[in-house]
Amino acid sequence: MENENQDASFKRELGLLDGTMLVVGSMIGSGIFIVSADITRQVGSAGWLILIWILSGLITMIAAVSYAELSAMFPKAGGQYVYLKEAYNKLIAFLYGWSFFAVIQTGTIAAVGVGFSKFAAYLYEPLSDENILYSLGSFKLNAAQLVSIVTIILLTYINSRGVKEGKILQTTMTIIKILSLFGLIIGGFMFGAKAEIWNANWTDAWNTRAFDAGSASWVSIGGGALLAGIAASMVGSLFSSDAWVGVTFIAGEIKDPKRNVGLSLFFGTFIVTVIYILANLMYVSVMPLSDIAFAKSDRVAVAAAQHTFGDTGTLVMAVIIMISTFACNNGLIMAGARVYYTMAKDGLFFKKASVLNKAGVPAWALWIQCVWTSLLCLTGKYGDLLDFVMIIVIIFYILTIYGIFILRRKQPDAERPYKAFGYPLLPFLYIILAGALCVGLLITRFSTCGWGVLIMLLGIPIYYLSKPAEEAAV
Repeated sequence: MENENQDASFKRELGLLDGTMLVVGSMIGSGIFIVSADITRQVGSAGWLILIWILSGLITMIAAVSYAELSAMFPKAGGQYVYLKEAYNKLIAFLYGWSFFAVIQTGTIAAVGVGFSKFAAYLYEPLSDENILYSLGSFKLNAAQLVSIVTIILLTYINSRGVKEGKILQTTMTIIKILSLFGLIIGGFMFGAKAEIWNANWTDAWNTRAFDAGSASWVSIGGGALLAGIAASMVGSLFSSDAWVGVTFIAGEIKDPKRNVGLSLFFGTFIVTVIYILANLMYVSVMPLSDIAFAKSDRVAVAAAQHTFGDTGTLVMAVIIMISTFACNNGLIMAGARVYYTMAKDGLFFKKASVLNKAGVPAWALWIQCVWTSLLCLTGKYGDLLDFVMIIVIIFYILTIYGIFILRRKQPDAERPYKAFGYPLLPFLYIILAGALCVGLLITRFSTCGWGVLIMLLGIPIYYLSKPAEEAAV
């Protein structure tokens, strides 16, 4: 095609604000507005609800400030894929890239797309997943899936036109969503909070209960059941706090990446952690725990807006959340294609993904990502997609952060403009906590998490089958 240029290079058009807004915009998607309902059903207490969000925030920030060392060492497109290749080998890097395309990025985009449609349906009921448009055997196409796919195609088109278009959309919509969230939080505390609700929610704040769907009643839990509940809860909160790594994928388009990528990671994860904890404190100040747990379609933020502002507030909130999920997917779509581009340059992905169009973006990689994501939108519900994605995400975060220890030994004299904060204690603490969570998920949610792990392991024979072709090309 005449508009494609093999020698084109990425344009460094993103500053510190753009990088931070990409981190914040990619992190704040649908999760904070939805998953607190499931967390409350799993642990049934205000204390544990807030603690789970605090723990998720701390784990995320430890990971982000650890990644800053790697981003400063390797300030180029591809991010985590590049770090794994440098620390381990091409096989581990390929397994990440394969999982990233098959499950991680595409599954996340699909889940956020489904989240967008949940709130679109609040405004216009026929867009809900209960509106079946077509069925063939066990397969059913619903309106919500179609809405998700349309938004993903639209955002892919916008990003194929150049990084500047994607950047303007990302920064503008992220600022809108931050201001809106603060508006909801402040409004909730000022107009919706009631002392009797707050006091009732914090009475027996650590008395853990789970909702048993079979008996339709709350049952007290402890020991193994509590650990299972915490592990299941943290899937949602960590998913809501994920996608910060996207800024490392587009390091090739960031000005002064050795400085700005690390700072974007820190500022972005810190801002989001504070917003998430405040949002959940607001939830427990305006609604009884049962209202949080059983908000319709898990739309907790809409329920909070109803308590605070009435019916008008709920409509405004639904629009804000649609903006939020739209901006989140814009950031995910923009960042994801850069990983496939870098893999293709290494001969580990479709060759066409390494071509930049005249706007200086990997358009073919964007569209192949769009096609697979659209297919994933047809396969699962929000919760299943989360389980599917998060186990793999966490495994590769553990490997990447352990890679810091490996690279300190392998490349002791390499330039490190920024060093991992709290090394070796904080990175090691992350590995322990995240490893325990992975074990807990495999024990308690094997039916969905197991599929994710199986897809990752399928990458091993694919790597060795493709290797002769790759060597021949070289």
